[in-house]
Amino acid sequence: MPNLPWKAAAPGTAPRVPFHYGWVIVAVGFSIIFACIGLGRYAYTMLLPSMQTGLGLPYDRMGFISTGNFSGYLLSVVLAPRLVRRFGPRALICVGLAPMALALAAIGCSSGFPAPFTLYFLVGMGTGFANIPTMVLISQWFHSDRRGMAAGLMIAGNGAAIMLAGFLVPYLNRTFGGDGWRAGWLLLGGTALAVCMLAAWLVRDRPADLGLKPLGRSLPPAPEQLIPRESRGDGVLLVRLGLLYMAFGATFMVYGTFIVTTMVREYGFSEAKSGLYWSWVGFFSFFSGVLFGALSDRIGRRYGLALVFAVQSAAYLLAGLELGGVGLIISIILYGLALFAIPAIMAAAVGDYLGLARAASAFATITIFFAAGQTVGPSLAGVIAKATGSFSDAYLVTALITAAAMIFALYLPGPAHASSAPD
Repeated sequence: MPNLPWKAAAPGTAPRVPFHYGWVIVAVGFSIIFACIGLGRYAYTMLLPSMQTGLGLPYDRMGFISTGNFSGYLLSVVLAPRLVRRFGPRALICVGLAPMALALAAIGCSSGFPAPFTLYFLVGMGTGFANIPTMVLISQWFHSDRRGMAAGLMIAGNGAAIMLAGFLVPYLNRTFGGDGWRAGWLLLGGTALAVCMLAAWLVRDRPADLGLKPLGRSLPPAPEQLIPRESRGDGVLLVRLGLLYMAFGATFMVYGTFIVTTMVREYGFSEAKSGLYWSWVGFFSFFSGVLFGALSDRIGRRYGLALVFAVQSAAYLLAGLELGGVGLIISIILYGLALFAIPAIMAAAVGDYLGLARAASAFATITIFFAAGQTVGPSLAGVIAKATGSFSDAYLVTALITAAAMIFALYLPGPAHASSAPD
């Protein structure tokens, strides 16, 4: 293990630097999320129009390629909990990022439909193997009063990746012409490989590895938190959280996959202008996880979730009603502001709700619901768009789903289900 300045001389000894190593974990986690989800998933939105032209594929095939990614993700989250327990977060993160980097680069050399579909499936598997243990680190390194903010800061890596893709992809297309999307995939692969090496160097599975304790105060659960020890209602409660996460997964990637294509094909925007608007999503989403994650620390998880679903519903409704450029801009801003809030709240919630020992399996369980939802969403949206010639109906359906999720979130357990057990 490298001789890092944060390593304490003995267990329980304070570090010799003015910050806790947990913030290093957050910074590296930011980079991991930036690579495995931000670049591995959201860059596809910007690359899709030129990639579709280069491969000569219709909307539904491009939607199925996206579904291949989510199918790989679904498989990996089923396997991840056992692998995390056996090998630890750091090892699994590297196992996810290294082959994912190679698959990303290989997409840039692919053609037809089967090859990019298969490679993007492998990218999805790598994403899950990197993302699940990264989010589990939050419960290990932070007490409940800091988890929402820590999760939000990590997830902000997605926003940084979206902003980068919004400017980088149009530049690559101007520079390399019809092969710009290929250069983009190669660059994504190289970036993911660099992040893999960074994670192998700096990530530590738990504070005790450096003689430290989790950051924050160990507090009794807030009124909206669930019982952190196993009880009779935990299974039903986990399913309810999973259904909410499924609603998020089934809706947010419909918008996230096709909004740039909508701007180019239906609004007649140039690729550069569409890229600028997509970078706005990244800018506003940069704050979404931190804002709503910290807010949920104060007002409780159910109200935080309901508020996020309300904002998302407004964003999808504005896009589906086709109210013109102003309505689209407002939709983009609202989508960005709420984009990564649900994952931040869920990542903070599992440790609060079910305790550290069950955090990995609980997060993986609800992520199975999430992955199932996002596996179906883009492919169905592509089918709807092919049948109607527009994505407006698909956006309206997503607004209906998130509105129902908002109401459902309000019926999560309230103060009567709280416990005075410590974290």
